[in-house]
Amino acid sequence: MPLIRHFPKALVLSAFLSLPTAGAAQDSALRIVAEPAAATLQVGETLPITVRVVDANGETVALDLRFAAPRNVLRFRDGVLQAYRAGEFEIIVTAVMSAGAEGAPALLRIPITVTWPPVERVDVNASGARLYVGTTLTHDPVAFHADGTPRPDLIVDWSTSNVNVATVDRFGTVVATSTGEVTISASIDGAVASTTGYEVVDFPATALTIRGGADAARTGDVLRFEAVGTGPSGVIEGLPMTWAYTFVPDDSINAPGASAIVEDGAFVAEVPGRYTVLALSGPLTARHTVLIQGRDVIQEVELQGRGSVVNQHTSDLWVFEGVDGRDYAITGTWSADGWAYFWDVTDPTGIVKTDSLRIDARTVNDVKVAPNGRYAALSREGASDRRNGVVILDMADPAHPTIASIFDTHGVTGGVHNMFATDDYLFALANGDKYVIIDVRDPYDPKFVSEYNHPNSRIHDVWVHDGIAYSSEWQTGVVVVDVGNGQWGGSIENPVYVTNVAYPVGATHAAFPYYQESTGKFYLFLGDEISGGRGRSWAGEGTDNQPYDPETGRGGVQGRMDGYLHVIDFTDPENPKDVARYEVPGAGAHNIWVEHDMLYLAYYKGGLRVVDVSGELMGNLGHQGREVAVYKSQDPDGYYKNQVSVWGPQPYKGHVFFSDMNSGLWAVKLQPRSRPIS
Repeated sequence: MPLIRHFPKALVLSAFLSLPTAGAAQDSALRIVAEPAAATLQVGETLPITVRVVDANGETVALDLRFAAPRNVLRFRDGVLQAYRAGEFEIIVTAVMSAGAEGAPALLRIPITVTWPPVERVDVNASGARLYVGTTLTHDPVAFHADGTPRPDLIVDWSTSNVNVATVDRFGTVVATSTGEVTISASIDGAVASTTGYEVVDFPATALTIRGGADAARTGDVLRFEAVGTGPSGVIEGLPMTWAYTFVPDDSINAPGASAIVEDGAFVAEVPGRYTVLALSGPLTARHTVLIQGRDVIQEVELQGRGSVVNQHTSDLWVFEGVDGRDYAITGTWSADGWAYFWDVTDPTGIVKTDSLRIDARTVNDVKVAPNGRYAALSREGASDRRNGVVILDMADPAHPTIASIFDTHGVTGGVHNMFATDDYLFALANGDKYVIIDVRDPYDPKFVSEYNHPNSRIHDVWVHDGIAYSSEWQTGVVVVDVGNGQWGGSIENPVYVTNVAYPVGATHAAFPYYQESTGKFYLFLGDEISGGRGRSWAGEGTDNQPYDPETGRGGVQGRMDGYLHVIDFTDPENPKDVARYEVPGAGAHNIWVEHDMLYLAYYKGGLRVVDVSGELMGNLGHQGREVAVYKSQDPDGYYKNQVSVWGPQPYKGHVFFSDMNSGLWAVKLQPRSRPIS
């Protein structure tokens, strides 16, 4: 049998290398060799590795090879290895044998050791500027490599120049014990940064009070308190403050412990109860008690209609108003011979398939339609001629689109995973490396405009809002580029880098930018995509993501997924803050949409999730009672029967449309909240 290994798409990189030289017969004498046989390199470096199949005489044999490695760690393309994270890893190489061939060379494991580059500088960020006897300051160190990239997972050695004046623990928390001068230092890999020397003086305040906030709120509401210290001369500015709280639950069974966050006076509770917020400085303590009630946002959700696809995997969707005034949807297919389907969804209770189109591709991963409905685009991966690119459709007749052109140059030849469409321009990913901007004002004659390729980074998705492109780039996080906003000097012809928003998980799959009118905040909703259940108690089996085998009774089960939604406060682009999260354990986040303070999230096995994201966001949204509705698209006739795998959501004209990999297009509707009968 052919030796073809199947790997979950978000855990591995995979590539085929076709060896050019014909060789010996395919038998057990064949082996795979690599030069070098093992590799060591630094994060960001590249290293050529030659891999080939040889026979017993050492002659090269022409066989395709497949490479697998941790996808968010290593990248191997065109014989060049690049590393993104330090650690001990391996590349697994297998040979693809022709049909009917007996035997295969044993797989080859190439050990890879990745180290971090040296730290060039360390910034130590103190929580305050002054130290008084009996007060505490915390320190948040950030280390940078020579190229300006931050070092994650810091191991810091802290020291104090005078333990009689102030002590420091292994987390950088400094406690002043007596008057005098002291310097606190942090050391990482031999790079040392010292804080400005503190001159500790006696504590000056005689009273401490809490202002602001509220006496009552709901779970998830962010309250902002201010602690004010006063002395004989009036208000004392800059007192180091420690915030804490005590908690009495309203139900000791449901909430046996404290479930809230208080940070720099910002407080949010995750379960109902009575919370007392505490401000502590030196010998003084102030308190304010808040009664927290449940959020009470649940709405019923009802199925409206279906566009059933059960003979293959469905990928993404796009719902739009056609130029004829009716409503339509397009759905793609995943690893299903290049099919795209077109639906009339004007009546969501009676969805009608109007047409289908097969293009030269293995997967139509993404579908997009211009806001004005004039053109659409289908992404191509796995084309038979390996040219891939995007297929641009003329949508003059939305029910029966026609192919206007194919754009397959400037790197998109290697495969287009995702896209973003404006009326005039199409942003298309190119071989997982960059995005290309295409002028589609004439869909029959698309033209290359420009591109953006972030160094040492792999890209998965791009979303454009107000002339700013937000590209999701796995371990790099979100890369923000001015593509016409102009505030940073960028234009559609000349994209200009703005900033990079990284976060610790390093699996940035999708980003949705959202301006919240009620607070004036600008949030980025960022989703992880992590396949498999490695390290989890529910890790899955080797037959996940394979068709059901009636002889063994195995297979037909959607693969395990992991990862969660990160919420970044991006109101100040120069100072983005990771403020909140939403997670469904054992499921795995995928595509995102936010509209009118409501989050719609495709959570694979967790189904469609609808979450209230009104007001300032902070903490764990899933624990705060913000879940409005959950819908699980189980279909007994599905590609994997009764297996839920929601791919992408889109709210549209009062309904929520979403695609499920196993069952196609769905339309549901949130019902008005019922009022209790008095």
